Amino acid sequence: MRLRGSLRKLAAVGLAFCLARTAGGAPLTPQRPPRIATFGGAVSLVRVAVVVRDSNGALVRGLTRADFTVTEDDKPQTIESFHFEEVPTEWQAEPESPVALPAPILKPQPAAAQAAAPTTVAPPADLSGHRMVVLLFDAGEMEPEQLKRAGESALRYVETRMSPADMVAVASIGPTGLQVDQDFTPDRAVLRRALGKVAGSGESGDEAALTSESSAADQTNESDSFAPDTSELDLFNIDRRLRAIEDLADALSHIEQKKSVIYYSNGMSGTSADNQVELRAAIDHAVKANLAVYPVDTRGLEAVVPGGEARQASNASSDTFSGRGLQNQFDQRIASQETLSALASDTGGRAFFDSNDFGGVYERMLSDTSAYYVLGYGSSNSAQDGKFRRIKVRVGRPGLRVEHRSGYYAPRDFAHARREDREGQLEDQLLSDLSLTDLPVWLQSSYFRVGDNRFYVPLAITVPGSAIPFVRQSDKDHATLDLIGIVRDEAHRAVARLRETVNISTEGAQDVRRKNVQYQTGFVLPPGRYRAKVVVRENEGGTFGSFEADIVVPDLRQSPVKLSSVVLGTQLRQAERRDASNPLVRDGSELVPSVTHVVSTSQPMYFYYEVYDPGRTATGDVRLQTTISFFRGKVRRYETPLVELTQLAAPDRKAAIFQFSVPAASLKPGLYVCQVNVIDDVAGTFAFPRLALLVR
Repeated sequence: MRLRGSLRKLAAVGLAFCLARTAGGAPLTPQRPPRIATFGGAVSLVRVAVVVRDSNGALVRGLTRADFTVTEDDKPQTIESFHFEEVPTEWQAEPESPVALPAPILKPQPAAAQAAAPTTVAPPADLSGHRMVVLLFDAGEMEPEQLKRAGESALRYVETRMSPADMVAVASIGPTGLQVDQDFTPDRAVLRRALGKVAGSGESGDEAALTSESSAADQTNESDSFAPDTSELDLFNIDRRLRAIEDLADALSHIEQKKSVIYYSNGMSGTSADNQVELRAAIDHAVKANLAVYPVDTRGLEAVVPGGEARQASNASSDTFSGRGLQNQFDQRIASQETLSALASDTGGRAFFDSNDFGGVYERMLSDTSAYYVLGYGSSNSAQDGKFRRIKVRVGRPGLRVEHRSGYYAPRDFAHARREDREGQLEDQLLSDLSLTDLPVWLQSSYFRVGDNRFYVPLAITVPGSAIPFVRQSDKDHATLDLIGIVRDEAHRAVARLRETVNISTEGAQDVRRKNVQYQTGFVLPPGRYRAKVVVRENEGGTFGSFEADIVVPDLRQSPVKLSSVVLGTQLRQAERRDASNPLVRDGSELVPSVTHVVSTSQPMYFYYEVYDPGRTATGDVRLQTTISFFRGKVRRYETPLVELTQLAAPDRKAAIFQFSVPAASLKPGLYVCQVNVIDDVAGTFAFPRLALLVR
């Protein structure tokens, strides 16, 4: 299938902004060490933490190096380092003088403290005999009651299960990413204060983000204050949370002992904006850092009822009585737990769902870290191909079972590539399971019916201008981006491909850095589920970024209201050429979709959507009514006037077209749920699609 589209060198207004830091928290700025330690020159040392249990589940001690065999991809490996770690689990009353860590691990040490510190201080990696635990709260997403419940559970662990050997840190994930609220410490009093700050807030995640953004907007002037940030692009997906786990793993990767993260979350609800590559990258960082993740679903045990929760309005459809509504609720809950399950199983931890008692996670974590063996081997495979390498550890004694991580991704070397190798590098990244994510990349898709069961799928690929390095050539700043992409169907067959080089020339690179660079293309597909992956490389430093996500093109033939995607944009541009298959190009103008759904009050908001095959009266007319409502919480803050159509604007496609222009100044700054209301008065059917929107 031929890929439709041409080069779109757009610096679409991205509205990059600075989010205020949460009170009492410091942003994590780790020095990123090598993720795999090295010894003896160029040989990589791969460390594996192994828990050995007998048939009754009891921990086994006293094994030696000779009792273990390690294979990588079924090839025997030589164990170069071996030691046994045992951490006591006995709780005792508050120690009179708790032992302090020799140096900060997560929080950067102040310059004055570094100057005053004696040169003989032991490095923080020397932590043998300690249990390293991070209590990580997804504060930006959890409801206040969930945050309080998680904080009380963590406090019970500190008060009743924490041993003198435990080193515990408290961190949270907010609108700006990972915040370190308390570095590792065995001091219970310090941990009580830190947990009180994290879990004692009365704000929900949305309101907390809103407050921080409003305060930032009040205290700064956008025209003369700008800091590159990808927060707006992460606002409505899970990338921000996965990237926080990456940063935490990198900060702890130089500590040889096993580390545990108890991650309190209310699930990671998947959306079309989620990057599957980012999930694999987070798992890989954690695995190489010997970091096990123990997710806890703080929603606990919930009753699922056909009509929905009491705080939600009924969907007023037959789904409530057919069982489909109940099944959809189960599917949504399971989908929100899938990412957490992957984080746990692939890093050697365990997920705890559907329980109001969170105590099990601490018992499991203590059991897994009480006694374990650390094996280090030099991989016999020196290829830096980025492929997954499966590890198997066996014990020579019968009746014993071992628990360890399943493997790791090999490093990939892209340094000093020749011109003829660059195309191969792009292909390698496209085909790799674990592509690089050093360059932020986002992808958004939508769908519009253009024929009998055929849909035009516009793609918008966005890179923050602040992440693109420019070089001065003649009197202009210049940068180039290489793009490669592929779309596969459910049988893994390629149905569309993309390969472009985007040249960006501007007289002021600083202006581009304040915006997003957006490339637009599109293609025609039948209904179905597809997997799209794009890889972008900036050609100054050779940094790669990648994005992988599902594209779902629905079969509208059985839908009560055959509705297209709802596209939100803040910019109309002159179309370079007439593209008859692209509905976003009309009357010589093209609507540029907003990938971030973040707008400022000085901008217009353009909404575009279509309705197909509406009901007709006896005279052949249609009667479609629509409005757009904006909700803050449960309160409707604004609604557009009612629009009624009686004729089809695109009779060849049997499509009614709706175009709205809403000034963002009509809305006060804040986070909104935008609901599009469509009623087919002739057929007696209706639809209410929703999308999230942030007004600054």
